[in-house]
Amino acid sequence: MLLLLLKPVLQRYALAKPNVRSSHKLPTPQGGGIAVIAAVIVAVGTVELLQPAFTNEQRQLAFIFMAAIVLVAVGLIDDIHPIAVLPRLLLQAVAVAIVLGSLPDDLRVFAVFPWWIERILMFGAVLWLVNLVNFMDGIDWMTVAEIVPVAGGLALFGLSGALPAYATLVAFGLFGAMIGFAPSNRPVAQLFLGDVGSLPIGLLLGWLLLLLAAHNNFTAAALLPLYYVADATITLLRRLKNGEPLAQAHRSHFYQRALDGGFTVYQVVGRVFTVNIILAALAAITILSGSGIFHIAMFAAGCTLVGALLWTFNRGYRPHQ
Repeated sequence: MLLLLLKPVLQRYALAKPNVRSSHKLPTPQGGGIAVIAAVIVAVGTVELLQPAFTNEQRQLAFIFMAAIVLVAVGLIDDIHPIAVLPRLLLQAVAVAIVLGSLPDDLRVFAVFPWWIERILMFGAVLWLVNLVNFMDGIDWMTVAEIVPVAGGLALFGLSGALPAYATLVAFGLFGAMIGFAPSNRPVAQLFLGDVGSLPIGLLLGWLLLLLAAHNNFTAAALLPLYYVADATITLLRRLKNGEPLAQAHRSHFYQRALDGGFTVYQVVGRVFTVNIILAALAAITILSGSGIFHIAMFAAGCTLVGALLWTFNRGYRPHQ
């Protein structure tokens, strides 16, 4: 319903026009992420209101959603009138700092590091996730193909005790909100997420993965976003090596190369979705098994799977003769 109400407004004020990075050919309204984040906040808030004893973590959730709203504002402004790279990055850093400030002092992922070094590493990891979700949101259904299986996996892991109740609730909210958004973003999309959606989604994803890793499930937390992390990170390093301006719009991501090489949008997002389902299954196996060797084996399998997909995308479509 909110998407239907928003669309005429976004059509007027937040129209995404095709550019060198775009895969769409016609101006399309962006900003559907407003409805996605609003749905998550309303769903979680309603549960907290009706069942206040369900999580007993209202303060933590308030800070998380405060940080998400900061990025909603940043993304909304950027969708209407692009913000320069430095102030945009600084505002993202503020949101990430709010998230880290809300974490319990005793929450650790790598206890071998001093606390302050670990917090710096967490800061960098979440800030990168915020940006890579934004970078990867370049074709119809791409973010849906990523976030639905990842959020669904996190929600199921939460039911098994791998996440605290309040985080599990947020994972379910994000899972449901993205499914609700999917019909509007179905190729050829009638509505895009926009930065107003991709930035806070990346923040929520980073926070959830931190909590998963902190509950002795680092391998699972590394496996779930592996395709996005690999595509975005390798693309960034390749552009750095070639001396290309990092802030310049481009079509260098592996999924974009796949489209330019003959794949259809459905073929690309279908493969990404399938790989993410398998990665979630591998992550589930690591949660069920405490064996270090098993964790290494599952992570190696995930890397092999993602590497094969990136190679396929980079090679381009080869129809059977």
